[in-house]
Amino acid sequence: MASKQSTVDFIVRQAAAAGAVRARKMFGEYAVYCDEKLVALVADDQLFLKPTAAGKALLGPCPEASPYPGAKPCLVIADEKWADPVWMAKLVSLTAAELPPPQPKAAAGAKTRPAPRAKQKKTATRPRSS
Repeated sequence: MASKQSTVDFIVRQAAAAGAVRARKMFGEYAVYCDEKLVALVADDQLFLKPTAAGKALLGPCPEASPYPGAKPCLVIADEKWADPVWMAKLVSLTAAELPPPQPKAAAGAKTRPAPRAKQKKTATRPRSS
């Protein structure tokens, strides 16, 4: 089941004081960014936060689960906790602070991989006569 836009909008509003918080639709679900760092996913109307030491310290014991099959486990933030905007902003801010900066994107039209080398034709060799 896909997440509701209203759920995502609420999470973004509640965490807005953390910085530049936005959501982007990805594969039918949503990625949540803070200052251009991917901090969480919203899948099936659940909030999955990237695990960091600071986030775990603020949360205390917290269940972990994968937002989709094959994904790394994330911290599952109970929806009752979303109601406190100060707490949500602090959690998102602490998480973003521990994550690495985003990778720079390649310029439009720039090559992302080296071009494959052209194959050379093999020439037949004749056996040497002695």
